Amino acid sequence: MSTNHVHRKVNRFVTNDFTLRIAAVDATSVVQEMQTLQNCFPLATIGIGRAMVGALLLASHLKDDQEIGLLFKGNGPLGSVYAQASFEGHVRGYCPNPKYQAPQSDDATNLKKALGFGTLNVTRHQPFQSQPFLGTVEMPYGEVGEDIAHYLHQSHQIRSLISLGVYLDSYGKVKSAGGLLIEVMPGVEEEVVSIIENNAKSQKSQVSKLILEGVSEKELIAPYLKGIPFTQIPHDYEIKYHCPCTESRVRRALGVLSLHDLEDMIQKNEVTDITCQMCGRDYKVTVQELSDLKEELRKNSMH
Repeated sequence: MSTNHVHRKVNRFVTNDFTLRIAAVDATSVVQEMQTLQNCFPLATIGIGRAMVGALLLASHLKDDQEIGLLFKGNGPLGSVYAQASFEGHVRGYCPNPKYQAPQSDDATNLKKALGFGTLNVTRHQPFQSQPFLGTVEMPYGEVGEDIAHYLHQSHQIRSLISLGVYLDSYGKVKSAGGLLIEVMPGVEEEVVSIIENNAKSQKSQVSKLILEGVSEKELIAPYLKGIPFTQIPHDYEIKYHCPCTESRVRRALGVLSLHDLEDMIQKNEVTDITCQMCGRDYKVTVQELSDLKEELRKNSMH
């Protein structure tokens, strides 16, 4: 892994008149980690990777301890793609069909075809609310970035320019990943919007290619904001691939098994492997631990 992708943060900017807010991120390290943990093939990697980048960018505009979850549910063979990120830069992603491959080699990286059309569910978790805020919009594009832009416009009346990219090498491994999001606050002069649209038209390079070439987050957004003064605002959280699964949660999950099932596992007399679907982390549960759990369940059932 190249060192320039280590310890990245979501970089946030605002135009000096506060009419645009901007975020950009090099998320290579966390998307690589996701691919390694879940052993994803190219299509799932592109889908989850873009969703993770999108979630990180959106989450950077939230407040402390808030999280955003994006669930793209399509009618295509890939099924669905999920990503969740927090204001503090924790992110994770998942797809139930990580090894799906397109039947035609021409479609090897065609996410639109693999995901299809459906719905985008956006959840916002706030620390003091028992229920998260849930917004659902149609998913008209099957392309993660365009569908996020559609959501922002439908649900928040925010026009946006979003570019998300995951660059794979010829072996299908992640070489770079990242993106940028420019949000136009309601009531902005049309003139400003035209400047950005014109600047965007002259952008030929893909965002993931630029990140691969070592372009910084500030250099990534500067061409879009030519002619508009902007300032960076602090956001001091390193991005990390983070899944809240723990050994104790996994053990609790085993607690739903019957005594009979546990006895079967104990009889095999071997270490039981349990994998967290979300992060691919493997947990090993020993025969002794299974016996202790069985004993605990037996006692509880007698009370």
